[in-house]
Amino acid sequence: MHVQPYLFFDGRCEEAMAFYAKALDAEVEAMMRFKDSPDPGSIPPGGADKVMHCSFRVGDTQLMASDGMCGSRPAFQGFSLCITAADDAEAGRLFQALADGGQVQMPLGKTFFASSFGMVADRYGVGWMVISGSEPE
Repeated sequence: MHVQPYLFFDGRCEEAMAFYAKALDAEVEAMMRFKDSPDPGSIPPGGADKVMHCSFRVGDTQLMASDGMCGSRPAFQGFSLCITAADDAEAGRLFQALADGGQVQMPLGKTFFASSFGMVADRYGVGWMVISGSEPE
């Protein structure tokens, strides 16, 4: 069994993909727009050029995303995506990149369980936890 996150950006998917490419070195693997659908009835009003489906990769993880119903009000609640960084320097870089235009919920710092850990909601409202090292030194 494989569980894969699917994020709905409600009209801002392409913008989010560009942000994640810069912040996380994410790579879009596939993108389909609503206008490319064989079912013209599936196109939301004014959404022909919006993203019906895309898949993108962050490190070894593949995620999927869409503009959904294109209402411009994404709501990401009740979950966070966790990134395990190779070291504290990478954790700092990733955390700062995700915090750009977002909201820091817990500053990145040393904890009893990791040499670096922090929580941030990015500019789209997606919650992220960044962690490095299993134990502080």
